[in-house]
Amino acid sequence: MSDLQVVGLGLATLDVLLRLKEMPTWEHGTWLSSFAFDGGGPVGTAMVAAARLGAKVGFVGTAGHDEAAELKLRSMVEAGIDLSRLVTRSEPEDQIVFVFVHAETGERVFAGMGSQRQSMLRVEELDRDYITSADYLHLDGFHPEAALQAAQWMHQAGQTVVLDAIKTNGPVPPHLRALIEYVDVLICGSGFAPSLTGISDIWEAGRATLDLGPRIVVQTEGKQGSCTVTAEERFHTPAFDVHVIDTTGAGDVFHGAYIVGLLRGWDLESIALFASAVSAIKCTKLGGRAGIPRYDDVLAFLRERGIELE
Repeated sequence: MSDLQVVGLGLATLDVLLRLKEMPTWEHGTWLSSFAFDGGGPVGTAMVAAARLGAKVGFVGTAGHDEAAELKLRSMVEAGIDLSRLVTRSEPEDQIVFVFVHAETGERVFAGMGSQRQSMLRVEELDRDYITSADYLHLDGFHPEAALQAAQWMHQAGQTVVLDAIKTNGPVPPHLRALIEYVDVLICGSGFAPSLTGISDIWEAGRATLDLGPRIVVQTEGKQGSCTVTAEERFHTPAFDVHVIDTTGAGDVFHGAYIVGLLRGWDLESIALFASAVSAIKCTKLGGRAGIPRYDDVLAFLRERGIELE
Protein backbone atom coordinates (compact mmCIF):
# COMPACT_ATOMS: atom_id res chain seq x y z
CA MET A 1 0.00 0.00 0.00
CA SER A 2 1.62 3.23 -1.12
CA ASP A 3 -1.05 5.47 0.39
CA LEU A 4 -0.58 4.47 4.03
CA GLN A 5 -0.84 7.31 6.53
CA VAL A 6 0.08 5.35 9.66
CA VAL A 7 2.06 2.18 10.29
CA GLY A 8 1.94 0.63 13.74
CA LEU A 9 4.74 -1.66 14.87
CA GLY A 10 4.19 -3.37 18.18
CA LEU A 11 2.01 -5.64 20.24
CA ALA A 12 -1.40 -7.00 19.29
CA THR A 13 -3.03 -9.39 21.73
CA LEU A 14 -6.12 -11.49 22.18
CA ASP A 15 -7.83 -10.16 25.31
CA VAL A 16 -10.05 -12.50 27.31
CA LEU A 17 -12.22 -10.09 29.32
CA LEU A 18 -13.87 -11.13 32.59
CA ARG A 19 -16.07 -8.53 34.32
CA LEU A 20 -16.66 -9.25 37.99
CA LYS A 21 -17.21 -7.62 41.40
CA GLU A 22 -14.52 -9.55 43.24
CA MET A 23 -11.60 -11.74 42.28
CA PRO A 24 -11.82 -15.48 42.91
CA THR A 25 -9.42 -17.09 45.37
CA TRP A 26 -8.30 -20.68 45.81
CA GLU A 27 -10.88 -20.93 48.61
CA HIS A 28 -13.80 -19.08 47.01
CA GLY A 29 -15.03 -18.80 43.43
CA THR A 30 -17.04 -15.91 42.01
CA TRP A 31 -19.64 -15.03 39.39
CA LEU A 32 -18.95 -13.07 36.21
CA SER A 33 -21.29 -10.26 35.19
CA SER A 34 -20.05 -10.43 31.59
CA PHE A 35 -17.38 -12.02 29.40
CA ALA A 36 -15.91 -11.22 25.98
CA PHE A 37 -13.08 -11.81 23.55
CA ASP A 38 -11.53 -8.70 22.00
CA GLY A 39 -8.33 -7.69 20.30
CA GLY A 40 -5.88 -5.78 22.47
CA GLY A 41 -2.32 -4.55 22.76
CA PRO A 42 -1.14 -0.92 22.77
CA VAL A 43 -0.28 -0.53 19.09
CA GLY A 44 -2.83 -3.06 17.86
CA THR A 45 -5.69 -1.22 19.53
CA ALA A 46 -4.38 2.22 18.59
CA MET A 47 -4.30 1.18 14.94
CA VAL A 48 -7.88 -0.09 15.06
CA ALA A 49 -8.89 3.29 16.52
CA ALA A 50 -7.04 5.22 13.82
CA ALA A 51 -8.59 3.07 11.08
CA ARG A 52 -12.13 3.39 12.44
CA LEU A 53 -11.63 7.14 12.58
CA GLY A 54 -10.76 7.23 8.89
CA ALA A 55 -6.98 6.83 8.61
CA LYS A 56 -5.27 4.46 6.17
CA VAL A 57 -3.39 2.10 8.43
CA GLY A 58 -0.91 -0.77 8.28
CA PHE A 59 0.25 -3.01 11.13
CA VAL A 60 3.59 -4.77 11.56
CA GLY A 61 3.85 -7.43 14.24
CA THR A 62 3.64 -11.16 14.85
CA ALA A 63 0.81 -13.65 15.18
CA GLY A 64 0.53 -17.34 15.82
CA HIS A 65 -0.93 -19.98 13.54
CA ASP A 66 -4.22 -20.91 15.20
CA GLU A 67 -7.77 -19.82 16.00
CA ALA A 68 -6.60 -17.53 18.83
CA ALA A 69 -4.51 -15.57 16.32
CA GLU A 70 -7.52 -15.23 14.04
CA LEU A 71 -9.57 -13.88 16.93
CA LYS A 72 -6.97 -11.26 17.87
CA LEU A 73 -6.72 -10.04 14.28
CA ARG A 74 -10.45 -10.06 13.50
CA SER A 75 -11.18 -6.44 14.43
CA MET A 76 -8.04 -5.31 12.58
CA VAL A 77 -9.27 -7.03 9.43
CA GLU A 78 -12.79 -5.61 9.90
CA ALA A 79 -11.29 -2.10 10.29
CA GLY A 80 -9.51 -2.44 6.94
CA ILE A 81 -5.98 -2.45 8.35
CA ASP A 82 -3.30 -3.67 5.94
CA LEU A 83 -1.69 -6.81 7.41
CA SER A 84 0.52 -7.63 4.45
CA ARG A 85 3.68 -7.21 6.58
CA LEU A 86 2.38 -9.22 9.54
CA VAL A 87 4.78 -12.07 10.33
CA THR A 88 3.02 -15.35 11.10
CA ARG A 89 4.84 -17.82 13.33
CA SER A 90 4.24 -21.56 13.10
CA GLU A 91 3.60 -21.82 16.86
CA PRO A 92 0.25 -21.24 18.62
CA GLU A 93 -0.65 -17.64 19.49
CA ASP A 94 1.00 -16.60 22.77
CA GLN A 95 0.14 -12.89 22.89
CA ILE A 96 -2.93 -13.61 25.02
CA VAL A 97 -4.01 -11.56 28.04
CA PHE A 98 -6.68 -12.28 30.62
CA VAL A 99 -8.26 -8.98 31.69
CA PHE A 100 -10.15 -8.90 34.99
CA VAL A 101 -12.44 -5.86 34.92
CA HIS A 102 -13.94 -4.52 38.15
CA ALA A 103 -17.70 -4.33 37.58
CA GLU A 104 -18.16 -1.15 39.65
CA THR A 105 -15.14 0.97 38.66
CA GLY A 106 -14.07 -0.34 35.24
CA GLU A 107 -10.49 -0.65 36.48
CA ARG A 108 -8.66 -3.82 35.50
CA VAL A 109 -5.88 -6.28 36.31
CA PHE A 110 -3.98 -8.20 33.64
CA ALA A 111 -2.55 -11.72 33.49
CA GLY A 112 -0.50 -12.42 30.37
CA MET A 113 1.27 -15.42 28.89
CA GLY A 114 4.87 -15.70 30.05
CA SER A 115 6.00 -16.68 26.57
CA GLN A 116 4.89 -13.43 24.86
CA ARG A 117 8.43 -12.26 24.15
CA GLN A 118 9.69 -15.49 22.61
CA SER A 119 8.71 -14.55 19.04
CA MET A 120 10.05 -11.01 18.68
CA LEU A 121 10.21 -9.44 15.23
CA ARG A 122 13.70 -9.48 13.81
CA VAL A 123 15.16 -6.49 11.96
CA GLU A 124 15.63 -8.59 8.82
CA GLU A 125 11.88 -9.25 8.80
CA LEU A 126 11.08 -5.54 8.36
CA ASP A 127 10.27 -3.82 5.06
CA ARG A 128 11.96 -0.44 5.22
CA ASP A 129 10.17 1.01 2.20
CA TYR A 130 6.79 -0.05 3.58
CA ILE A 131 7.41 1.53 6.97
CA THR A 132 8.82 4.81 5.66
CA SER A 133 6.04 5.15 3.09
CA ALA A 134 3.72 6.21 5.93
CA ASP A 135 3.52 9.70 7.40
CA TYR A 136 3.49 8.32 10.95
CA LEU A 137 5.05 5.31 12.68
CA HIS A 138 3.45 4.33 15.97
CA LEU A 139 5.43 2.24 18.47
CA ASP A 140 4.91 0.79 21.94
CA GLY A 141 8.44 -0.57 22.48
CA PHE A 142 7.43 -4.20 21.90
CA HIS A 143 9.77 -5.97 19.46
CA PRO A 144 12.55 -3.66 20.81
CA GLU A 145 15.26 -4.22 18.19
CA ALA A 146 12.80 -3.92 15.31
CA ALA A 147 11.16 -0.87 16.89
CA LEU A 148 14.49 0.94 17.28
CA GLN A 149 15.51 0.21 13.69
CA ALA A 150 12.14 1.33 12.33
CA ALA A 151 12.31 4.55 14.36
CA GLN A 152 15.79 5.27 13.01
CA TRP A 153 14.59 4.70 9.43
CA MET A 154 11.67 7.07 9.93
CA HIS A 155 13.97 9.64 11.53
CA GLN A 156 16.31 9.46 8.53
CA ALA A 157 13.35 9.79 6.15
CA GLY A 158 12.09 12.91 7.93
CA GLN A 159 8.83 11.20 8.94
CA THR A 160 7.08 11.30 12.31
CA VAL A 161 7.51 8.74 15.10
CA VAL A 162 4.92 8.44 17.88
CA LEU A 163 5.67 6.42 21.00
CA ASP A 164 3.21 4.96 23.50
CA ALA A 165 5.27 4.86 26.71
CA ILE A 166 4.08 2.94 29.73
CA LYS A 167 2.68 4.21 33.00
CA THR A 168 5.43 3.75 35.56
CA ASN A 169 6.53 4.60 39.07
CA GLY A 170 9.94 3.00 38.58
CA PRO A 171 12.89 3.24 36.21
CA VAL A 172 12.22 3.64 32.49
CA PRO A 173 13.18 0.38 30.73
CA PRO A 174 16.37 0.68 28.64
CA HIS A 175 14.63 -0.26 25.37
CA LEU A 176 12.20 2.66 25.77
CA ARG A 177 14.93 5.07 26.82
CA ALA A 178 16.87 4.13 23.66
CA LEU A 179 13.89 5.10 21.50
CA ILE A 180 13.34 8.59 22.93
CA GLU A 181 15.86 10.44 20.74
CA TYR A 182 14.05 9.21 17.60
CA VAL A 183 10.56 10.05 18.88
CA ASP A 184 8.71 13.17 17.71
CA VAL A 185 5.48 12.71 19.68
CA LEU A 186 5.70 11.05 23.08
CA ILE A 187 2.34 10.09 24.59
CA CYS A 188 3.06 8.46 27.91
CA GLY A 189 1.25 7.09 30.92
CA SER A 190 1.29 8.58 34.39
CA GLY A 191 4.75 8.89 35.91
CA PHE A 192 6.74 8.25 32.74
CA ALA A 193 8.13 11.76 32.11
CA PRO A 194 9.14 12.23 35.77
CA SER A 195 10.81 8.79 35.77
CA LEU A 196 12.57 9.56 32.51
CA THR A 197 13.94 12.92 33.67
CA GLY A 198 14.17 12.57 37.45
CA ILE A 199 11.96 15.68 37.81
CA SER A 200 8.79 15.25 39.87
CA ASP A 201 6.83 18.24 38.55
CA ILE A 202 4.93 17.09 35.48
CA TRP A 203 5.32 20.37 33.60
CA GLU A 204 9.05 20.65 34.24
CA ALA A 205 9.50 16.96 33.45
CA GLY A 206 7.72 17.56 30.15
CA ARG A 207 10.03 20.47 29.32
CA ALA A 208 13.09 18.38 30.15
CA THR A 209 11.79 15.53 27.97
CA LEU A 210 11.67 17.91 25.00
CA ASP A 211 15.45 18.25 25.29
CA LEU A 212 15.79 14.49 24.75
CA GLY A 213 14.17 14.49 21.30
CA PRO A 214 10.36 14.76 21.23
CA ARG A 215 8.69 17.98 20.09
CA ILE A 216 5.36 17.09 21.73
CA VAL A 217 4.97 15.42 25.11
CA VAL A 218 1.56 14.31 26.35
CA GLN A 219 1.18 12.52 29.67
CA THR A 220 -2.18 10.86 30.25
CA GLU A 221 -3.57 10.66 33.77
CA GLY A 222 -6.72 8.56 33.41
CA LYS A 223 -9.81 10.29 34.77
CA GLN A 224 -7.66 13.35 35.54
CA GLY A 225 -7.21 13.95 31.81
CA SER A 226 -3.92 14.72 30.09
CA CYS A 227 -1.10 17.28 30.17
CA THR A 228 0.54 18.55 26.96
CA VAL A 229 3.93 20.25 26.75
CA THR A 230 5.73 21.70 23.72
CA ALA A 231 8.39 24.40 23.36
CA GLU A 232 5.63 26.97 22.80
CA GLU A 233 2.78 25.87 25.07
CA ARG A 234 1.57 23.74 27.91
CA PHE A 235 -1.99 22.92 28.90
CA HIS A 236 -4.22 20.45 30.73
CA THR A 237 -7.15 18.70 29.03
CA PRO A 238 -9.81 17.27 31.37
CA ALA A 239 -11.31 13.84 30.79
CA PHE A 240 -14.97 13.54 29.81
CA ASP A 241 -17.42 12.22 32.38
CA VAL A 242 -19.11 9.05 31.10
CA HIS A 243 -20.55 5.88 32.60
CA VAL A 244 -17.47 3.65 32.68
CA ILE A 245 -17.83 -0.05 31.95
CA ASP A 246 -14.21 -0.88 31.18
CA THR A 247 -11.05 1.23 30.97
CA THR A 248 -9.11 -1.43 29.04
CA GLY A 249 -7.44 0.16 26.02
CA ALA A 250 -8.42 3.72 26.94
CA GLY A 251 -4.86 4.99 26.58
CA ASP A 252 -4.25 2.95 23.43
CA VAL A 253 -7.35 4.43 21.79
CA PHE A 254 -6.21 7.92 22.84
CA HIS A 255 -2.99 7.34 20.86
CA GLY A 256 -4.75 6.28 17.70
CA ALA A 257 -7.15 9.21 17.89
CA TYR A 258 -4.30 11.63 18.57
CA ILE A 259 -2.54 10.55 15.38
CA VAL A 260 -5.76 11.09 13.43
CA GLY A 261 -5.93 14.61 14.84
CA LEU A 262 -2.36 15.25 13.72
CA LEU A 263 -3.20 13.96 10.25
CA ARG A 264 -6.08 16.44 10.08
CA GLY A 265 -3.74 19.31 10.97
CA TRP A 266 -5.67 20.48 14.02
CA ASP A 267 -4.12 22.53 16.81
CA LEU A 268 -2.93 20.49 19.79
CA GLU A 269 -5.73 21.54 22.14
CA SER A 270 -8.32 20.32 19.62
CA ILE A 271 -6.40 17.09 19.12
CA ALA A 272 -6.29 16.42 22.86
CA LEU A 273 -10.04 17.05 23.17
CA PHE A 274 -10.75 14.73 20.26
CA ALA A 275 -8.53 11.96 21.64
CA SER A 276 -10.08 12.35 25.09
CA ALA A 277 -13.56 12.03 23.60
CA VAL A 278 -12.67 8.87 21.67
CA SER A 279 -11.14 7.38 24.82
CA ALA A 280 -14.21 8.25 26.91
CA ILE A 281 -16.62 6.70 24.41
CA LYS A 282 -14.52 3.52 24.30
CA CYS A 283 -14.83 3.17 28.09
CA THR A 284 -18.61 2.74 27.86
CA LYS A 285 -18.25 -0.82 26.49
CA LEU A 286 -16.39 -3.96 27.55
CA GLY A 287 -13.13 -4.49 25.68
CA GLY A 288 -10.33 -2.35 24.31
CA ARG A 289 -11.64 -2.22 20.74
CA ALA A 290 -15.37 -3.00 20.92
CA GLY A 291 -16.32 0.52 21.99
CA ILE A 292 -14.13 2.49 19.56
CA PRO A 293 -16.43 4.99 17.82
CA ARG A 294 -16.56 6.21 14.23
CA TYR A 295 -15.42 9.72 13.36
CA ASP A 296 -18.88 11.28 13.02
CA ASP A 297 -19.95 9.78 16.36
CA VAL A 298 -17.05 11.54 18.08
CA LEU A 299 -17.95 14.90 16.55
CA ALA A 300 -21.56 14.39 17.70
CA PHE A 301 -20.36 13.51 21.23
CA LEU A 302 -18.31 16.72 21.34
CA ARG A 303 -21.09 18.82 19.82
CA GLU A 304 -23.47 17.67 22.56
CA ARG A 305 -20.95 19.16 25.00
CA GLY A 306 -20.66 22.46 23.17
CA ILE A 307 -17.42 21.69 21.38
CA GLU A 308 -17.13 22.16 17.61
CA LEU A 309 -14.04 20.80 15.86
CA GLU A 310 -15.26 21.18 12.27
